[in-house]
Amino acid sequence: MPRVTITPPGKNSQPYRFSLDRQAVALGRGSENDVVIDCTSVSVNHAVMERMPGGFQIRDLGSTNGTKLSGVPRETIPLLDGRKVYLGDVEFHFTLTEEEQEALAEEDNAPPAVIREESFEEMPKKHQLVSDQDREALRKDMGAFNKPMPTALFLLLALVALYLGLSIRYAGDHPGRSFLHDLTKGTPPAATTAPADEEGREAADAAAPAPEETSE
Repeated sequence: MPRVTITPPGKNSQPYRFSLDRQAVALGRGSENDVVIDCTSVSVNHAVMERMPGGFQIRDLGSTNGTKLSGVPRETIPLLDGRKVYLGDVEFHFTLTEEEQEALAEEDNAPPAVIREESFEEMPKKHQLVSDQDREALRKDMGAFNKPMPTALFLLLALVALYLGLSIRYAGDHPGRSFLHDLTKGTPPAATTAPADEEGREAADAAAPAPEETSE
């Protein structure tokens, strides 16, 4: 018979047992419930423990303080052997015998959601396909993979900034030319000032007066 132990804050635990084929067990502060919980943090109709194919679950009925697993309120929580949940501030402890666990495991049409709703950390060891040691090694590998990323990103941004600076400076010194094109093709910058300087010197020589001849 599944065993439920209710422990209000500062009070003694209250054990309850139910048959394995019990379909629903109502829990709350109201006297009409199957399990009456005398605690102000528990709503009049707080939650219901329900029989599911392959196991049990507890479902919150819109209570004020919620039904929580690991401190997190949830609407439904699968009840595995040894699971502790809280109805408000009241501890709800669910246990099954080994025979009951085997009987539930053999039931047909057990929904996979019973396992899918559990986080990896909350699963019993027998359901975990990856050992704690392997999981820790995987985390270290992922950390080593992600660590160089900030440095690589910084270097990439630095190279982009350097290229933009050189391009702007090159465009100012050599109008109409492409820094990237000249860099990849190896084309030297056009000499734009030499012809102009040579023509200027010729014009200056032509305009200058001829030197006067002097007699001895």
